[in-house]
Amino acid sequence: MLNNHNDHLETDQSFCPFKMVTGFPCPGCGITKSLVYFYQGDIYKSVSYHILGPFVILFCWLTIIILTTEIITKKEYFTGLLYNRKLAYNMAYFLAFYHLIRLVLFVRNNSFDDILHQSIWF
Repeated sequence: MLNNHNDHLETDQSFCPFKMVTGFPCPGCGITKSLVYFYQGDIYKSVSYHILGPFVILFCWLTIIILTTEIITKKEYFTGLLYNRKLAYNMAYFLAFYHLIRLVLFVRNNSFDDILHQSIWF
C-alpha cells in the first residue's frame, strides 16, 4: 500500500465502515492516504487528504524518542501533558471543527448520487 503504483489510492474504495454505510467520511478518513503521500514526499497531497497526517508521523516519532528516553533514564516525562484535560478538550474541539469543515466541503463538492456511490448501498 505504501508503494501506491499508478496512483491507485485516488480511485480505490475506502475501507472505512462509517463511509461504507453512510457515504460520508468519518473524522479519521484520509489519514492513511495522507501518510502514504507524506512518505512519497508529496506534502501538498498529504495535507489535502487529512491535515493531521504529517502530525501523526511527527507524534509517532516523538513518542518513540520519549519512551526510549524514559526507559533509559527511568524518569517520566510529559506525564502531566498526557493527562491534561484542557489539552484533550482543545484537541477534540479542533478535530470536531476540522471535520465539520470537511463535511461542508464534501457535501458542496459531491452530488447526492456521488455520495450514494461511495457507500455500499448503491
